[in-house]
Amino acid sequence: MFTGIIESIGKVVSLEKNGSNISFWVESPISGELKIDQSVSHEGVCLTVDQLTQGQHRVTAIEETLKKTNLSGWQPGSILNLERCMVMNGRLDGHIVQGHVDCTATCTERKELAGSWEFRFQIPETYAHLIIEKGSISVNGTSLTCFAITNNSFKVAIIPYTFEHTSIQQVMEGSVVNIEFDILGKYIERMRELNR
Repeated sequence: MFTGIIESIGKVVSLEKNGSNISFWVESPISGELKIDQSVSHEGVCLTVDQLTQGQHRVTAIEETLKKTNLSGWQPGSILNLERCMVMNGRLDGHIVQGHVDCTATCTERKELAGSWEFRFQIPETYAHLIIEKGSISVNGTSLTCFAITNNSFKVAIIPYTFEHTSIQQVMEGSVVNIEFDILGKYIERMRELNR
């Protein structure tokens, strides 16, 4: 379980293919503090640390994860948002993020304003019922507020701190990002479905 408040930025150093799986070696300021079998959010995807070395850690994505996320596009040099799982005795500064990506979205607009940035993302229309105006959404693991919602898109506004300290700075028009919708909305929708 995560909060969507990015703890550190990491960089993919190398990758290894093993059958249908891909393992990624990631270098980051927190790699030296991680432990084998620890869950860490990478671009919003919950992955398990399976190897450690000096200043680097390795995670492996199976075929199912590669199909549902943007991980198959990661290459050496890719910048990643990283967050360790939340500590239950602290403040929840973002929102509840599971690290279970629902779908990917494509950036259709990136606009630099006077001191902030706006991004529009296009999602499959089948997920329209899971976003609300001013609701929470996870984009590449970052807890953000969505607005200007349509049936297949939404916008987010980015403050300078978030822009400088997350991988959102790398997102351009055409970039594919990982999306996780608010878990509370998903439970409410499921209850409505069962009561129809």
